[in-house]
Amino acid sequence: MQKYWGIILALTVLASCKDDVKQKNDIAQEISVSEVEVINEQFGFNLNEFNVQLDTIKYGDSFGELMMQNKVAYPKIAAISENYRDTFDVRKIRVGKPYAILKSKDTIAQAQIFIYENDPINYTVIDMRDSVKVYTDKRKVKYVRREVSGVIETSLSEAILDQGIDYNVTHNLANVYAWTIDFSRLQKKDKFKVIYNEKYINDTIYAGAEPIEAAFFEHNGKPIYAFAYENDSLKSIVDYFDEDANNLRRTFLRMPVEYGRLSSRYNLKRRIKHYGFKIRPHKGTDYAAPIGTPIMATADGTVIESTRRGGNGKYVKIRHNGTYATQYLHMKAQKVKKGEFVRQGDVIGWIGMTGSTAGPHVCYRFWKNGKQVDPLREELPQAEPLHETLREEYFAYISPLKEQLDCIIYPKVLLEEEEDLLTLNQEDGIKQN
Repeated sequence: MQKYWGIILALTVLASCKDDVKQKNDIAQEISVSEVEVINEQFGFNLNEFNVQLDTIKYGDSFGELMMQNKVAYPKIAAISENYRDTFDVRKIRVGKPYAILKSKDTIAQAQIFIYENDPINYTVIDMRDSVKVYTDKRKVKYVRREVSGVIETSLSEAILDQGIDYNVTHNLANVYAWTIDFSRLQKKDKFKVIYNEKYINDTIYAGAEPIEAAFFEHNGKPIYAFAYENDSLKSIVDYFDEDANNLRRTFLRMPVEYGRLSSRYNLKRRIKHYGFKIRPHKGTDYAAPIGTPIMATADGTVIESTRRGGNGKYVKIRHNGTYATQYLHMKAQKVKKGEFVRQGDVIGWIGMTGSTAGPHVCYRFWKNGKQVDPLREELPQAEPLHETLREEYFAYISPLKEQLDCIIYPKVLLEEEEDLLTLNQEDGIKQN
């Protein structure tokens, strides 16, 4: 009898296991079906209803040729090209951009819908079924808040990239502090903290970093907070202000290249061995960088010279107002012409070696009231601070952000503290033994 009950129990367990397996298989099948449905629902269309062609724009491709290859009549192509330029300018499709063609599921396989991916989030739909409809849309994006901190050992970019962070965060941080910090002169042990959002498509596909929301940079022992704030709602202008509502922006950028090494300073008493140690004043500030590095206008102004002359090589000179002018020497090529108005940060040329130069760099010259001066010693004019009427709201807005920044821990500082604690513990252990 005991043996009989044992067999029944075994059969019951076996049946139960089979039921579990069947139930798991059913669940797996449901999940699989669900996943197929999700995968085939893209751009607002059920892709199962079409023959789908996925590709990228290649050299020589045009919207017209792609449509004609897929049996769309020329009059319809011409009408789309002519009537929908504000939404989709067919002349501006770019090599490397992904696209999808949804074709009819019949023997004709005619293109019914063309989808052009402007970027990982935004796309344009040309629906050619019946009457033509052209519109833009975007994928659902999830925003994930990130906190990043670091201690400079060699460079800002290395300190950020070492943590697997998007390079654009380095670029954005450099832009935030472009007026207040000379990034060619960062010091070892300078520190930074950053708060920003990352974008993800379908929860998993990384789609880039949003502009920095708040930051802290300690340079040469001086702490500088930065908070993004819209100071002009009508023009949607966002600037960065410190904890006292002072604008971090200055009338002039600190340097004309985003990343470059300060290779020679303004020096009126410079002596050169090649000339028998005679005094040969250097009235420029040199920033070394690879050939082809973009050179930026350090402030708004009008180009008054864009030419080539003697030891200066190819250069651009900009008049900013009645007080200030700047000049950029030894360019590989100029991008602007005399008489053009340029904005601060516009690329006006590229690093080269034209004229008298021993290596690729830009010689940046700075005039004040017609006299060349040292830009690194000038107290550059500051942009307007936040208007009094916005200050109360601003201080309330930045209060939690400042507290969040203050609570972020530096990873390398924390590591050093742990090592110090471990050393103390080991010394205590030796004493106890």
